[in-house]
Parts: sequence; structure tokens; C-alpha cells
Amino acid sequence: MASSPRLKYLSLAVLVFQTTSLVLTMRYSRTLQAEGPRYLASSAVVVAEVMKILACVLLVLKEHNYSMRALNSILRQEIAYKPIETLKLAIPSGIYTLQNNLLYVALSNLDAATYQVTYQLKILTTALFSVSMLGRRLGVYQWLSLLILMAGVALVQWPSESSTVAPEKEALSAGSQFVGVTAVLVACCSSGFAGVYFEKILKESKQSVWVRNIQLGMFGLVFGLFGMLVYDGERVRESGMFQGYNRVTWTVVALQALGGLVIAAVIKYADNILKGFATSVSIILSTLISYFWLEDFVPTGVFFMGAVLVIVATFLYGYEGKPSPNPSSA
Repeated sequence: MASSPRLKYLSLAVLVFQTTSLVLTMRYSRTLQAEGPRYLASSAVVVAEVMKILACVLLVLKEHNYSMRALNSILRQEIAYKPIETLKLAIPSGIYTLQNNLLYVALSNLDAATYQVTYQLKILTTALFSVSMLGRRLGVYQWLSLLILMAGVALVQWPSESSTVAPEKEALSAGSQFVGVTAVLVACCSSGFAGVYFEKILKESKQSVWVRNIQLGMFGLVFGLFGMLVYDGERVRESGMFQGYNRVTWTVVALQALGGLVIAAVIKYADNILKGFATSVSIILSTLISYFWLEDFVPTGVFFMGAVLVIVATFLYGYEGKPSPNPSSA
């Protein structure tokens, strides 16, 4: 069933906006020198899940002409009466919760541009999981694009000479760079697996994408609350769950909640790998804003080469994705 090209490109355009603004506002919020304690990343993840569930409930309600009876019936049928189907979503939900927390760790330690480019390794993990879990076959251009992608990310991570940095500051930045890159790499693996697993579930069922997101959000909320109590329980008891929240924090939380819905729409109306196209524009925007506005990043020639390779790889990956020789694939 072909989806409207207009809907497909609209969802990709919204994804560009959401990806770029989320990364930049999150980076800004984690480095902003404000009075009082900094907001808890684990708390932001929980609040984003609550927002996502509420948004999905409203969308399901809209689909059924705002009938509360219909909403109640659907939620009971699809969640309460299908526990096995619902439990299947616990796996991607737990992984997404981990990934959302890692995003905050990464952007507390890396500039927005380096994070954006390195995070494109999720195209590689998504491709490998698509081959193993969905039985997809990759063409020559796609395998070539994955090699170019790895080369591009390696160049972006290439250490640059900075003679003006003090030794202790250099050691600190090297340590935080390592933490940031490790967080991104783990997030890439989790993103690849969870994205393909969720795509498989969405395409195997005729259920509304919004109902699936409510199920996903319910588990995400449970995992998120558990993580918050384990890692930040003491701080929550001392200063409350919303400590350090300001307008920037609420913007970050809202963008993160929107992100799950936009990605779900892109998977439904396009496919999981088409998300890569939107990120090419996002990389360019993030680099420019990180340099001119946040002023926490000075691009080197090696970074520029790496970023160009990553963008080329992203476009090349989708080159053979258009003709579909297998008409039976839904």
C-alpha cells in the first residue's frame, strides 16, 4: 500500500526540524551556566514519555471522532486483551529508554556537530539489523555507502592538534570526548536494533501506529521511572523531579516527545532507512549553528572531509532503495 509522497516528504521535513533543534537545544541546555542545580536527564526522559503517551491518546481519539467510548474500547482490545502483543514492545521500549538517556550523556560531552555526524553510524547498525531481521538485501551501492560512512565517522573523530589548550584542560576534554563517543556508539547499536524491531512489528500488524506508540510509551515510562529512581533517587527526594527546569528544558522535553512520533510516522509512511536523508540537512544545519551560535565548535579540514563523506554515504545508501523487486513485501 503506497503512501502519499506528499505525506512522506512532509514527515521527513518535520524530522529535519526536530532532529536539528533537539540536538542544538539539548546541547545548549546541558552546557548553560544557570543558577541552582542542572535538570536531571533521567527526569526529562520520563516527562517526554508522559507527553508522548498523551499526544498519542489525543491522536487515537481524533481518529475516532473524539469518542471516549471508542478510545476506551480500542485501548482495552489492543492493550489489555492482547498481553503477548503488548509485551513484544517491552524490548524496543527498554532500548529506546536507554538510548534517550545516552543522548543526554553524549551531548553533555560532545559538541552538536561531532555528535550529529558520529550518530549517523546508526545507518550502519540499522542496515545490518535490517539484513538479519527483515531479510533485506543490500545492493553494491549500499555496501559501498556503509564503507564510506565508516571512513567519514573515523575522520570526524580524528584528533586535531590544538596548541593553545592547557594540558589539564586537554586531558579533561579527551576524557569527556571518550565518554561522549562511547555513549553515541552504544546509542547507535541500540537505535539500529530497536528501530528495525519496531518497524517489523508495525509492518506485521494493521494496528494504528499511535496505539503502538502508547504501548511503547507505557513501557518507556516504567523503565524511565525505574532508571530515575535508581540513578537519581536521592537527588529527586532532595530537590524534586523538576529541579533545574526552565523554558529551554521544557523545549528539549517537548522536542524529544515529538521525535518519537515523527520517527514513527516516517517508518509508517516511508521506511526506517529513509530517515537517513533528513539527517544530511540536519548535519549541515547543526554544524553551522554550533559554530556561529553555540560557539563550542571550530570545524577543521579533516572534520569537513568526514562530514562530506557521511552526507555522501547517506544519499548513496538510498540510491538503490527505490526499485523494489519483491512485490510481496508489505
